[in-house]
This record gives sequence, structure tokens and C-alpha cells, in this order.
Amino acid sequence: MAEAEARLIGAAGNIAAADWDRLAGGENPFASHAFITSLEDSGSATAEAGWRPLHIVTHGAGGELSGILPGYLKSHSQGEYVFDHGWADAWQRAGLPYYPKLQHATPFTPATAPKLLAKDPETRALLVAASETLVRQNRLSSAHATFLTDADAATFEAAGWLERNDIQYHWLNDGGWRGFGEFLGALSSRKRKDLRKEREAALSAIDGIDWLTGSDLNEAAWDSFWAFYQDTGSRKWGRPYLTRRFFSLIGERMAERILLVMARRAGRYVAGALNFLGADCLYGRQWGATEDIPFLHFELCYHQAIDIACAHGLTRVEAGAQGAHKLARGYRPVLTRSMHHIEDRRFRDAVEDYLAQERSAMQAEALALAAQLPFRAGESA
Repeated sequence: MAEAEARLIGAAGNIAAADWDRLAGGENPFASHAFITSLEDSGSATAEAGWRPLHIVTHGAGGELSGILPGYLKSHSQGEYVFDHGWADAWQRAGLPYYPKLQHATPFTPATAPKLLAKDPETRALLVAASETLVRQNRLSSAHATFLTDADAATFEAAGWLERNDIQYHWLNDGGWRGFGEFLGALSSRKRKDLRKEREAALSAIDGIDWLTGSDLNEAAWDSFWAFYQDTGSRKWGRPYLTRRFFSLIGERMAERILLVMARRAGRYVAGALNFLGADCLYGRQWGATEDIPFLHFELCYHQAIDIACAHGLTRVEAGAQGAHKLARGYRPVLTRSMHHIEDRRFRDAVEDYLAQERSAMQAEALALAAQLPFRAGESA
């Protein structure tokens, strides 16, 4: 990496938290030193799990840390939420190895967050060039930067990386609503009635809902949530990605940026949803339940999230990957961006052609989905 004037760090914990967070800024919890080190220190994102930390760093003339591009050497494509299994199959059919590949991502986190942690354009471009050098010198198939901010995507695009889009569903408080009731007033009459009935059905089946944050996030609360997370994870992908220790570590390191929404029934918690607080956004992450209660998933993950966002003065809710059912609850289709560097020219050309068609299809789908939103005429931006 000497020719790129950058070097590699094998663990985020080897970088001082103050230096990391100075470059990451304080707006997005998933770019923070606390979140990344919790993933690595807990055994969730490690070489043994197929996520070998390989962070690219640069230093200024005075020796101070000037840039970070978090990265992982991947031996599979799990836990990324930008699916490239078809690309891997094509590589292998051609007799070439697709893995290992270089992944610039927040592991297991399909939420937009800064990846190029640097202030000046030259350093940001240097980090991208260093990633390409790492791929070339180690004969890796590719490098991928996922769930990018627009600013980061522009830097990767300027270096010739290929853009890929997908669709998520975000709630936007563009009506200046001060609570769920005001938000409901922007919906069509039929949709408004549907959501009221949905909330009533869920809330009448439980004793209450607790919002846990800060010192309320004790080990008993995490034990309950761990049971919920395991149930959801085992049904979706066979084995949950995150370890139990991960939840303890984020509770220790960033409790004020976490809000756990927990449903009570018969003296115990029966379901929960994990959220992270950003400067202007609530990020919904994991959810789970040990009892099957109709509409409780929608209540904890979507309706309560709107309540929380309004209570905290947040302008949007990012509710995670997939889920067109979020449309009926006022969550709007938003295009996400990832960028991809393919070293082999033949494969690059093929991927470039495919992505051009896919981007057009994603944009058309987003427009079609937006037409299904439940707002009254003139209310939906």
C-alpha cells in the first residue's frame, strides 16, 4: 500500500475513538467507532465469520489521522443486503475465484452511512485509489461500497466505479407533523381508518409498550431482545449474524443513541424492535417476538417509529431493507446507492451493461410504488 500513501489497520479498535469519530462526525450512529468496534469485538464481524477487518487509513503531513475507509475482506456475500450471488456464480463458471472480495460496508447494516471518513476531496480520492490498489496487488476480484451517501457515491463514481440502485422505504416528516395523529390526517380516509384499526388491534392485545434507552438498557432487557432476535434470525437465514455480546457492547458504548421498543404482556416482554438515533433520523434495525400477535410487528417497527421520530424532532425514519408493505403505512420508496469496482475488464463490461438496465428498472419501480402511497391528493411530496 506504500505507493498509495495509505496503510491497513486490522481492527477498528486499533484506531483511537476520538480520531475515528472526529472524521466520521456525530450524525450517523453506524459510522461511529462505538458501533464498528462493537461488531468486531463481539465476534460478529471477524475473519472467522467471513468478515476480516481491513480498514484503509491515511495520515496528514503532521502525522494525524486524515482519512478512514472501513473495509472487510469477505469470503462470502452474506450479511450485505446488496446481492451479488449471480456475479459470484458467473466468476466461478468462468473458472475464476470471486472470493475473497473487498467490502466497504457497515456489517449486517442496510442503512445509508458515511464510508469515506475524510474531510478534504484529495484524501477521499486517495482512499478510493487505495482500495483499487489493494484489489489489484492482491488479485481480488472486486471491491464494493454499499449504502452510500450521495457525497461518497459521487467520489467513487468519479473514480470510475459502477453504480447500483435498490429500493428502501423511509418515512419522511415533510408535513411537519408533531405526532402520529397529525400524520394520519394527511392520509386518505380509508387508509386512515385502516391504520387506526391496526393500531387498536395490536395495542389491545398487549399490556403496554416501553421505550428503553440509556441506563434502562440493562442485561435483562438485552436478554429479552436476544430471544426475539434469535427467533427472527433463525426463520430468515438460519443463523443470526450478531452475537449476544454485540448487544451488551452497544449497550455499554452507545446507550444514549439506542431506543429499544418493547411490548409487555402478562408481566413479561413478548416482542421488541431495536432502533438507533441519528442527528435527524431514526434507524429501525432488528425486530422479533416470542408470541404471534396480529399487527404487533407493524406497531413496534413502523407506527411506534413515527411516534419516536416526532417526539425527538427527527425528520425521517429508515425502516431497513425490503418490505413493500411499508407503503400502506406511509413509508415512501427511496433509491439506495452502492458502487462497485471490477478489476477484470471483461466482467466489468458485462456488469456495467447489467447495472444500466437494473438502474432503469429500479427507477421505474420506485415511481410506480410512489403512486401507491396512502396520502390524500396534494399531501404526498
